[in-house]
Amino acid sequence: MRLDLFSPAQRMVSAVAQSRSRLPSGILGARFRSASGTYQCVLLLVLACCSIAAATDTTLPTATPKEVNVDSGRLAEIDRIVADGMAAGEMPGCVVTIGRHGKIAFQKAYGLRQVDPEEIAMTTDAVFDLASLTKPVATATSVMLLIDDGKLKLNDRVADHLPEFAAGGKEPITVFHLLTHQGGLIPDNSLGDYSDGPEEAWRRIFASTPRKAAGEEFIYSDVGFEVLGKLVEKISGEPLDVFARHRIFQPLGMTATGYLPPGALRCRAVPTERRDDGWMVGEVHDPRAYLLGGVAGHAGLFSTAGDLAVYAQMLLNHGQYGSARILREETVAGMTRGYPAGRGLRGLGWDVRSGYSTNRGQALSPRAFGHGGFTGTVLWVDPELDLFFIFLSSRLHPDGKGSVNPLAGRIATVAAEAILDRPARQAAAGVLAGIDVLQRDGFRQLAGRRTGLITNQTGINREGVGTAKLLHDAENVRLVALFSPEHGIEGKLDVGNIGDTRDPTTGLHVWSLYGKTRKPTAEMLRDLDTIVFDIQDIGTRYYTYISTMGYAMQAAADGGKRFVVLDRPNPINGIDVAGPLLDAGRESFVGFHRLPVRHGMTIGELARMFREELKLDLDLEVIRVEGWRREMFFDETGLGWVNPSPNMRSLTEAILYPGIGMLETTNLSVGRGTATPFEHFGAPWLDGEKLADKLNAAAMAGVRFEPDEFTPDSSVYGGNRCRGVRITVTDRKALESVRMGLEVAHQLRILFPDQWAAEKYLHLLGNKQVHEALLAGKSVEEIVSLYEPERQVFLQRRAKFLLY
Repeated sequence: MRLDLFSPAQRMVSAVAQSRSRLPSGILGARFRSASGTYQCVLLLVLACCSIAAATDTTLPTATPKEVNVDSGRLAEIDRIVADGMAAGEMPGCVVTIGRHGKIAFQKAYGLRQVDPEEIAMTTDAVFDLASLTKPVATATSVMLLIDDGKLKLNDRVADHLPEFAAGGKEPITVFHLLTHQGGLIPDNSLGDYSDGPEEAWRRIFASTPRKAAGEEFIYSDVGFEVLGKLVEKISGEPLDVFARHRIFQPLGMTATGYLPPGALRCRAVPTERRDDGWMVGEVHDPRAYLLGGVAGHAGLFSTAGDLAVYAQMLLNHGQYGSARILREETVAGMTRGYPAGRGLRGLGWDVRSGYSTNRGQALSPRAFGHGGFTGTVLWVDPELDLFFIFLSSRLHPDGKGSVNPLAGRIATVAAEAILDRPARQAAAGVLAGIDVLQRDGFRQLAGRRTGLITNQTGINREGVGTAKLLHDAENVRLVALFSPEHGIEGKLDVGNIGDTRDPTTGLHVWSLYGKTRKPTAEMLRDLDTIVFDIQDIGTRYYTYISTMGYAMQAAADGGKRFVVLDRPNPINGIDVAGPLLDAGRESFVGFHRLPVRHGMTIGELARMFREELKLDLDLEVIRVEGWRREMFFDETGLGWVNPSPNMRSLTEAILYPGIGMLETTNLSVGRGTATPFEHFGAPWLDGEKLADKLNAAAMAGVRFEPDEFTPDSSVYGGNRCRGVRITVTDRKALESVRMGLEVAHQLRILFPDQWAAEKYLHLLGNKQVHEALLAGKSVEEIVSLYEPERQVFLQRRAKFLLY
């Protein structure tokens, strides 16, 4: 930290003058009066607190926008957006900070930090009540530190560490559930629960009952983060504020960040509303955090734009800032990626894209993560653009009526669109799935048709509206029946037999194609002339939705029905083709056609292949995707991720599935029944440390392995502690997931020949020659050489059916 040669009062005089000179014309003007009372406050406190009062706008270096490839002309629009917001009464003032490539490219204070009892200009070093930004910055980061320390795991049940939390049916709730707001807990408990002091408040919190079962629904919950704060205290032995200060803020030099700001920092604090007979200045606004003594997991943290810039840069640096390593690189990746939560995506403590993302703007990349706070605070970080955006406002002062999230979102859009060297992949934001194209074209391809729709929860348009509802409401389409695949119409069932149901949205009968029959019967198709298929595949041969499509195509051909596929992108890209082909004669529901493990095709392209190679007399139409390129992964499309099945919860898991999925018919758990299926695997008998060492020694590109322990809630080894290996994808483009899976199988065969049930590996592998080579202990290079000629032939077969 640089030496500060000026007194706090001198700095404040200078800062006020600078802020006043930067204000858009007419915004401060006549409203500004002397703030001498504040100068006296600082001068009185400086003798006791001078080290704390030393204010630095930022410890990050500054740069001109041009130096970091940002258009300064576009950034100038921020002045107008802020001026409009202040003129509309949304806030008296704010601080906006934008950083890129490790430098501050834009930092500005606007308007007033205080209106009543006297007007004080906003300064860039103002201290803000962060409200819910506390959740990711203090609480979630502290939780991830405990995970790095080996004292906690994402899959741990909270009640294993806080036994009193188990009351009321909360025992199944895990740390992951709370971090992603999927614990089923109520959003807030009654203020009356806090009226008898913190000890009684915690007794009532622990005694509360959840609103939903764990993992069933996304419910944004302050209570959940209060519990996480208590969990940090229990495991670390330190209160949350002390732990966060020692492990996060002090190492990063964030001297103006913490709970319960001392007097010198309070003199720079932005007031919110009145409490009792005075203004809340440096006093937490959230009433529950206040009644807990000012320290809580959901609210209570104070900070400045400069300190938050350092924190954001630490995340962009993969967990390190300067010489301070806060989090491991893989921990940051896991914390900030999107996990499906309801209809949206949440990180571990972060928002990614959800109903709370109005402050996100429209131009950040799919990898961006952030959060907002009730007091008018916003932080978004975009690793793809190497950008962070900070917006801190005094929106609650003086009357609590301001609204800034849409305004902050507009500024975030400007910041992202001002980047002059945006990666080319950002052009993908306009990708349209088949249903979007059909809707845009007025459903003319189905006009006048009596239609049956095969779909599930993945059949949605860009706005998240279900294909079933869209077809049902279309005036020129007659939707008369629905059909559901494995896991049911909502994709939530993980059972072996599913019966017919009725769709609550349309009232239509839903015929199950994963019950008494896997193929539509003549009775099911009697009233139809057209079958429409709209389900998201994941690019792997043994994922059963393509089998459902294939059987339905056969039934349509037999019954003289038209078949329409609403195409969707291959989420793990449409270029990579890998693995052995299915042997002729081994076709089944987990292997409908002779494909390699990873086929590199969209579901519409597969339909074209099935029709020709199976010689189906079928009127087939594929409504093509628009704007998609074969090299894209799903998060580059701008389309929203929805879990295709209960245990396919992220793009990372879809990328790993072609390699790890083949193991699940053996005596291994592949993580079903945990928060991260297919990202780890194991068994009670497995030595994870030995296996991880061998896998790392194989030096496979794009992936790293480490020993792991986990207890699945269900499926293989449900309720039993498993030792195994966790997989971290470090470069998804370099990773060859099928080859990785074969290396895992090879090492299992070599290291655990008596324990691993290798004979069952054939079921999803589907190639007897490759299986025999594996049993014989052949190397992966030798195994690949066995199937490579047939893979090359498949590439020639495949070429004529490609649409993109």
